[in-house]
Amino acid sequence: MHTQESRTELEQELQQIAKWENDQRGSSILDKIGRIPFMLLDRLTPKFIRDKIGTALNELGRFIQNGGKYLVSPKGIMQRLAKANGQEEAELTPRDVAQLPLKVMDNTALEISRSRSNLAALEGAASGVGGIFTIAADIPAMIGISLKALQEIALCYGYYPSDPKERLFILKCLQFASSDVVGKKAVLEELADFEKGDTGKEVFSQIQGWREVIMTYRDNFGWRKLFQAVPIAGIVFGSFVNKNSLESLTEVGRTLYRKRRIMERLQQMEQAGSDAAEA
Repeated sequence: MHTQESRTELEQELQQIAKWENDQRGSSILDKIGRIPFMLLDRLTPKFIRDKIGTALNELGRFIQNGGKYLVSPKGIMQRLAKANGQEEAELTPRDVAQLPLKVMDNTALEISRSRSNLAALEGAASGVGGIFTIAADIPAMIGISLKALQEIALCYGYYPSDPKERLFILKCLQFASSDVVGKKAVLEELADFEKGDTGKEVFSQIQGWREVIMTYRDNFGWRKLFQAVPIAGIVFGSFVNKNSLESLTEVGRTLYRKRRIMERLQQMEQAGSDAAEA
């Protein structure tokens, strides 16, 4: 079994995450260009396909509100974590997972990220066969894969999507991955509430913006998806774009959840130190 990290190690890990946050850059020009193909698709796509996309987006609203059909079971992730920590016969509780070493959490989350990215690549290849018509189906399918991947990553770090607060955090991960530089900064400022343990009404009020976030996530495919509109040739482009998108998204999920866990452990250490001093 692995051991937990020291305060110095946690602070060093936090410095690496801060560097990652500073390195996150986007291009507002590319973001604008990326929306053009979807403006064209909205005009060219038959109404029944547009309605199908709209229905999928509504389902994601239900996920944020009550879990919906996208909510995952923690059992499989608990087994993976137990095995990674040398406890194959153990049944881990939420409290157990929260106490696991970061290395165990990181390795398990990375395995899941790779698995989901490969699944996304297969989905992209399949949807590239029919061009514009299968792109319409690919968008909600990819959002579904993304939601499940982020939930599984959350479980790796001891956070449970059955909690509405965690579904909001997942929404923010989607938003961060789809935003430009200004948007990323705004999301990080909002997530500071989670890191401080603040889950008051002002945090939950942000849940009302879910539809805007999902639409932004859809548009994020943008020009990268344009070539997928060409039947057959879209197989290659669809596979590449989907895999790349999931890899980027799961990196965001792993880093932001990892940061939360580190911040909470440092706070616990500070609290333990204060209690010892008072005693």
